[in-house]
Amino acid sequence: MFLVLAFNYQNLIISTLHLPCILFAIMESQIKQKILFGVFLFVALVYVIRLLTLQIFDDSYVRYAQNNVLQEQTIYPARGLLMDRNSELLVYNDNIYDLFVIPEQVKKLDTVSFCQVIGITKEEFIARFEKIKRQKGYAIYRPSVFEKQLTISTYAKFQEMLFDFQGFFVDVRTDRKYKYSNAAHIMGYIGEVTEKTIEASNGYYRMGDFIGISGVEKTYEKELGGIKGVRYVLVDSKSRTQGRYKAGEFDTAAIAGKKINLTLDLKLQELGEQLMQNKIGSVVAIEPSTGEILSMVSSPAYDPNLFVGRDRGNHYMELLRDPSKPLFNRPIAAPYPPGSIFKIIMSLIGQQEEVLFPNTEYYCGGGFNSGGLHVGCHAHGSPLPLQGAIAVSCNAYFCHVYRTVVNNPKYPKVEDAYNKLYDHLASFGMGRKLGVDLYGEGTGFVPKATYYDKIYGRNHWQALTTISLGIGQGELGITPLQMANATALVANRGYYITPHIVRRIESKKNPNPEYNIKHWCTVDTSYFPVVINGMEDVVNHGTAYIARIPGIAICGKTGTAQNPHGKDHSIFFAFAPKDNPKIAIAVVVENAGFGATWAAPIASLMIEQYLTKKHDTRPALVERMVKGNLTHKPILNDSTATKTSTH
Repeated sequence: MFLVLAFNYQNLIISTLHLPCILFAIMESQIKQKILFGVFLFVALVYVIRLLTLQIFDDSYVRYAQNNVLQEQTIYPARGLLMDRNSELLVYNDNIYDLFVIPEQVKKLDTVSFCQVIGITKEEFIARFEKIKRQKGYAIYRPSVFEKQLTISTYAKFQEMLFDFQGFFVDVRTDRKYKYSNAAHIMGYIGEVTEKTIEASNGYYRMGDFIGISGVEKTYEKELGGIKGVRYVLVDSKSRTQGRYKAGEFDTAAIAGKKINLTLDLKLQELGEQLMQNKIGSVVAIEPSTGEILSMVSSPAYDPNLFVGRDRGNHYMELLRDPSKPLFNRPIAAPYPPGSIFKIIMSLIGQQEEVLFPNTEYYCGGGFNSGGLHVGCHAHGSPLPLQGAIAVSCNAYFCHVYRTVVNNPKYPKVEDAYNKLYDHLASFGMGRKLGVDLYGEGTGFVPKATYYDKIYGRNHWQALTTISLGIGQGELGITPLQMANATALVANRGYYITPHIVRRIESKKNPNPEYNIKHWCTVDTSYFPVVINGMEDVVNHGTAYIARIPGIAICGKTGTAQNPHGKDHSIFFAFAPKDNPKIAIAVVVENAGFGATWAAPIASLMIEQYLTKKHDTRPALVERMVKGNLTHKPILNDSTATKTSTH
C-alpha cells in the first residue's frame, strides 16, 4: 500500500523538495531553517491525511482487498405465506435460480460462450453489465442480479461451465406461487424494485430484488418480506468456493416473512368470481360485527400466476392494454351512482332530522311532480308509509324526503341544511376513504354545497335543483366497498368497523388497533328498526323477491342506477340474517339493467353459500347467473365452472 502511495505522490514530493533549494539560495540561514522545517511538516501532514483517508474514511481499498478472497452473498428470506380465514393455503413460495455477478471479479470472460449459455446477445450483455456497474455505492464489488430465473436446463449447463465464467455465480431464491386463480386484486403480486425504491431503501434493496407491488403483498411488505441475511464465503481466483469465512462467524441469518391469515373466505370468493364471469362489476361482502372482508370480487379479473416467472412483464403489458381493465380494482376505486339503495340512507337521515316519521305518507301518481319537474316512478299502491315506500322503492316518496331534509326550516339557509346532510353521509363512510388495508382506495364522490355554489351561484339553488340525489342519482359516486360498509352499518344498527382484509399476522389476531373501533354514524339507533323492516319486506314480497331464501331472513334493497354511458347498472345490497347478522354484501353489475335481474340473485347465492356452506338449492338460478354473458366473451366450459365451484 505504501508503494502505491509513494507512486501516487512522487511528483508532489519532487515538486515540494525543489522549494527548499530555492529558499536556501535567497534567504538567510536562520530563516532558511524555519521555512525548511515548515515545508517538511507540511509534507508530513499530507501523508498523514492521505493515510487517514485511505485507511479510515475511505474503505474502497479494503473492499477491493476483501473481494479478492471474500464473496458477500445475500441470503434471501422466504416471503410469508398467505392463507384464508379458515387457514386454507393461498400463496406459497417456489425456488428460482438467479444468476449474479460481481463486476470487479469478471476476468478474461469468453463473452460469446457466456451469451450462448444464457441465451442473450452480446449487445444485451454489454448493456446489462454497464447498467450494474453504474449503480450507486460499491456496485462493482458486490453481487447484483444479471439474469433472473434461469430454466433448470440453463442452470445445469451453467453450473458445468462455472469455472469459465469468473465473477458469476448462481443463487437460489424464491418466487410466489398461487394455489388458486382467485382473489388476484386482494393478494396482489410482487415485482422487481425500481431505482427510486432502491435509493429510498438506504442500500437494503438492490437491482433484481422483489417487492410487493399491489394488494396485500404491497400493504404488508414489511411483514411478508422478512429480513435478508448475509453469507461470507472464500473463493479462489476462478470464483470457486473454498468454504465459509471463519466458519460463518460473521454471517447473519435471513428472517423469513410472517404468515398472514386473510379475512377472505376462499369458497365464497370462488363462487363470487364464478357468478361474475363475463360480467363487469364488483362484489364486496363484509362480516358486520368485525369489519372483516369475506369476499371482494373485481370483474373482469386475472390469474395471479400471470405475474410469476420470466414473462410477468409481458403479461402485465397485455393486461394493461386490455380495454376491459382487468387490473383496475373496481370494489375499492370505482364510483357508481348508488341508485335506489341510497333511499335507505335517506330514510335514516330524514328521521334523524325530524322531517320524516314511520307513519309519514306521500302520494305517488306515477312519480314526483313539482312545477315543470317530473321524476318518474313505476306503478304501485299509493299513498304509503315509510316501510311500504321502502318495500316498493317509490321514487316520489324519497324525492319528498330529500326535499324536506334540504329545505328544513330549522336551518337558516339551504346550504346549511345541505351541509348537515353531507356530514350525515360522511358518518356513513361515503365520500371519503374508509381506510381499508389495500392500496388504491378511492373516495367516491359526494358533492359539497360549494360544488353547487360554483354551478348555480351561492343562494341560487335549493332542494329541487338537486332532487335526483334523493334517489341516488345525480353527481353521487359511491364505491362498492362504501356500499357494503353502509350495509354493515345498517345491520349493526348504527356503527361500522373499518373494513379490512388481514385477520391475523402469525399468532396476533386483528393486528391493527383501528380494526377494533366502532365508528358510530350520526343517526340514533332508534330510527333503524322501521328501515330494517322495510328492507326485509323488499326481499319477502318487494322488488327483490328473487333473492328470498327459505329459512333465512334477508334484508336488502335493489337499485337500478342510471348510466349516461349506456344501459343502467344493476345494484343490490343486503345483510342476513336480520337478527345477529353474519354477512353484509353489495353487488354492482355494470350495464345489466334492473337490480333484481342480476345483482340481487348473485348476492342471494353468496349469502346462502356463506351461511349454509352450499348454494345448489336453486340450480336454475345458479346456471343463469354463471352462463349469463354480458360482455360477449367466451364462457368457461362446464367442467371448469364445476371445478371452480367445488373448492
